Amino acid sequence: MSSVRDFLAQSHVFEGMPDDVIDKVAGCGRLDHFDEGMTLIHMGEPADVFHVIRHGRVSLQIATPGREPLVVATRTEGDAIGWSWLFKPYRWHFDAMAIEPTRVISLDGECLRGKCETDHELGYHLMSRFAAVAIRDLELTQLQLLDVYGHVATR
Repeated sequence: MSSVRDFLAQSHVFEGMPDDVIDKVAGCGRLDHFDEGMTLIHMGEPADVFHVIRHGRVSLQIATPGREPLVVATRTEGDAIGWSWLFKPYRWHFDAMAIEPTRVISLDGECLRGKCETDHELGYHLMSRFAAVAIRDLELTQLQLLDVYGHVATR
């Protein structure tokens, strides 16, 4: 069985990061499993952990009053779920649900924030990487919204 560190090193989220950075991140991680239908994170709750998918699929959803949740993205193997652990006020902005049995690396956000306070190089690597993840997520959400709501007429 591979270690937390080995899985992180293979994930595109951490691709190209120095080995010592991956080692420090791995020290805050554990292997986890979510059955189909289980919620990994809840909108509005403290963002104290994030996940890197080892196997399975997870939908990112926004609750809509009186309707089914709006699925804004689906994440698969190697993807990270969540970046709110890195940005104050450390609260989730969406729900994430396993849509099939899913194995993840769960990383303790508080542990990593503490390490970043004392190791600014680690903080730089994580901030720059997760800023890119956040931008990618926003771009994918924009495409999803265009798909859901269709073409908007121009003036």
